[in-house]
Amino acid sequence: MRQNFEFTKGKSIVPSFSMGWAAFMCISPNVKEEGAMKEDTGTQDTPYTEDTLVEQLELCVDYLWKSERYELIADINKPVIAVFEKRRDFKRLSELYYDIHRSYLKVTEVVNSEKRLFGRYYRVAFYGQGFFEEEESKEFIYKEPKLTGLSEISQRLLKLYSDKFGPDNVKMIQDSNKVNPKDLESKYAYIQVTYVVPYFDEKEQQDKRTDFERHHNINRFVFETPFTLSGKKHGDVEEQCKRRTILTTSSSFPYLKKRIQVVEQQSTEMNPIEVAIDEMSRKVSELNQLCNMGEVDMIRLQLKLQGSVSVKVNAGPMAYARAFLEEKNAKKYPDNQVKLLKEIFRQFAEACGQALDVNERLIKEDQLEYQEEMRAHYRDMLTELSGIMNEQVSHHNETYDTAPTEQSEIPCASLSLSVAHLIVFDRDLVFAAA
Repeated sequence: MRQNFEFTKGKSIVPSFSMGWAAFMCISPNVKEEGAMKEDTGTQDTPYTEDTLVEQLELCVDYLWKSERYELIADINKPVIAVFEKRRDFKRLSELYYDIHRSYLKVTEVVNSEKRLFGRYYRVAFYGQGFFEEEESKEFIYKEPKLTGLSEISQRLLKLYSDKFGPDNVKMIQDSNKVNPKDLESKYAYIQVTYVVPYFDEKEQQDKRTDFERHHNINRFVFETPFTLSGKKHGDVEEQCKRRTILTTSSSFPYLKKRIQVVEQQSTEMNPIEVAIDEMSRKVSELNQLCNMGEVDMIRLQLKLQGSVSVKVNAGPMAYARAFLEEKNAKKYPDNQVKLLKEIFRQFAEACGQALDVNERLIKEDQLEYQEEMRAHYRDMLTELSGIMNEQVSHHNETYDTAPTEQSEIPCASLSLSVAHLIVFDRDLVFAAA
């Protein structure tokens, strides 16, 4: 692509656009790679005309429709509009604007619906100098289609490299822990596959509000690994720690290739109460997001409700409250962290109440009994939480005494449920390959 979109007209070169590849920066930051390329030579032999540009962009728009990337159609059409405006081709302009109109209608239909599947991401690391040569100890992020599972990509890579190196020479590393190549046997080729999700800082989370935005032009990914100071992977909530690893790639997805190399890695470790703060903050955020969707996803909302207030599975939130907020236990932890966790539990109680209100407003008659059951579990949770925190914890529709009841003294049967099991229940949390 010539830097200034210069096109042949007769025997002379006439500039049509001054921006060149920069015109497409709003589509993908990867086009910066074009800026490093030399300008085309021999254009008189193989002319690159306005019509060529229009044809390619029209083809691109067609693929955007097929791939359900409706949000990009307007930006891709902007250079085409410039061509037709210069030509005074009002018929083609009207067709273009109608196409853009349809694309925005489609965006309105699908935004926040989470019905589009943008793929999954995996970190793949290779170990074994004698086998992988220049790729040894390097990590890549693979973008896989739709709902590709961990076992599926692992089996595919195992077969691929078994065919290349021999089935007896390839081993899969079954966890997501950091690997020291010196601890590995040189006679084997090792492959480590870890499920990761896109990572956003606080500002990006506020800016990227739709599924499309959270899967477009992304180059940072995160996975979490559970551990305990005793050396076990999992333990009770009072001893459960986790390591969060953030990976940065050299380019952004979507990309021309299905994998991009990792160029930076950062890891932070969380102690047990920090794990509780992180997990509970995430639950509050998820409930609020589900409640505020234009078109509420009832299945996801009810799953989150069950995971938050149901007696059978609420050991997670309440186990955190008992472990870190009961007076005898809270003294073991910094006051600022205890206060923060208390505030998050107040927000959690409010978010659960709001979710119940939304559910009650939208359910049909055949789910009234289910709603009452969830409401009863919610009341029990508020009562117990009020006793643990020595204050009245309530939703605007519910009010309860602060005194602990006999029920609040009875530990839940599944109290020993570890953080890692909660992660399995919650699709959006990432305890990779745990």
